[in-house]
Amino acid sequence: MPEAAPRLAAVAERLLDGSLPVRIRAWDRSEAGPPDAPTLVVRHPRALRRFLWRPGELGLARAWVAGEVDVDGDLYEALEVLAGPLWERDSESSPARSLGEQARDPQVRSALRELIALAGPWPPPPPPPEEVRARVGPRHSRNRDRRAIGHHYDVGNDFYRLVLGESMVYSCAYWTPGGDLERAQRDKLDLVCRKLGLEEGTRLLDVGCGWGALLIHAAREYGVTGVGVTLSREQARWARKSLAEEGLADRVEIRVQDYRDVDDGPYDAIASIGMAEHVGVRRYREYAQVLHQLLAPGGRLLNHQIARPPEPPGRPHQLDPFIDSYVFPDGELSPVGSTVSALESVGFEVRDLESLREHYALTLRQWVRNLEADFTRAARLTTPGRARVWRLYMAASALAFERRRIGVNQILAVRPDPDGHSGLPLRTRDWRS
Repeated sequence: MPEAAPRLAAVAERLLDGSLPVRIRAWDRSEAGPPDAPTLVVRHPRALRRFLWRPGELGLARAWVAGEVDVDGDLYEALEVLAGPLWERDSESSPARSLGEQARDPQVRSALRELIALAGPWPPPPPPPEEVRARVGPRHSRNRDRRAIGHHYDVGNDFYRLVLGESMVYSCAYWTPGGDLERAQRDKLDLVCRKLGLEEGTRLLDVGCGWGALLIHAAREYGVTGVGVTLSREQARWARKSLAEEGLADRVEIRVQDYRDVDDGPYDAIASIGMAEHVGVRRYREYAQVLHQLLAPGGRLLNHQIARPPEPPGRPHQLDPFIDSYVFPDGELSPVGSTVSALESVGFEVRDLESLREHYALTLRQWVRNLEADFTRAARLTTPGRARVWRLYMAASALAFERRRIGVNQILAVRPDPDGHSGLPLRTRDWRS
């Protein structure tokens, strides 16, 4: 029987309508493709069956999570060369189109017949167990949001510590040249505190508080009291333990609670760091309204949120199938202008916007290094499939920030008092009133 890799290379060239951007190594150890390119390792014909049933990103993601596809060499380089043909081509020529549409082309029909012959016996294998299964209830209902958050965050605190480092901060750090991750995360926490104008006695609400790092920093360094809410029981357990170890448990309360159920305002300041991505585009105005009602007149809101560029007119935004199925179920990104408009529509005054796009790329690359440095242990702390999910999504996200496909912004907004006073200094980046 002819070797598998040359046959796969020929199929790929026909489906991509161009030269092959990677070298291929097949399950029979045969190789084909440009010798200096990154090597895509296809370990089992099951990977082809997944692609045939779900052409495009989701089929390939399932094969990656199952360990049936891998990269030999630099993962970033492989993702760079694959981004064009697989994810960034015009939708009319993308492999993600249905096979029925593509099969009208005689060349594609011939390639598909060869792919089916290589794929082996049917039916398709089931998705890896790390994939989100049935989703019950309306999108962004309380119960469905709780399950979505549990899928992403309740995978083991020790796993997250390995990836995130000692800071246990799961959002963009704030880098200086030559700095390390711990310093950059500490600088980010302090930047947030300064923007919020925190001081002794300030009452702070941290919406989506994660493992409690911001509240610990704010209580220890600025003397605040506060409340943190999260839907993750694992995060809450870690945060409470950390607060107790710091001697701050009497100053900060951690709740497993939906932000929509917080009813003990007003707060002097509110932080929302990397949480609004879970809210849902259609609920942004409700989100803004809840936070506005919880904030005292003259109080400040710091909203730190990933954003996507606006879609061209007439083209609806499509959720990323890999991210939605394996990483952030029901997560949605919005253009930064839409977030600003939602905040302003309920009475907030937006006073400052800072883009940290390059900072997030640096942060993600460090998290990937942490994971790769102890991948065997990471897989043992969760599952091999989930560790592979995190490696792929973080590396791909780093490239997305670098290529300006997504961004991240800190929006500082205030709830002016009845006389219109914002409480901000004339030179806003001094942050202190």
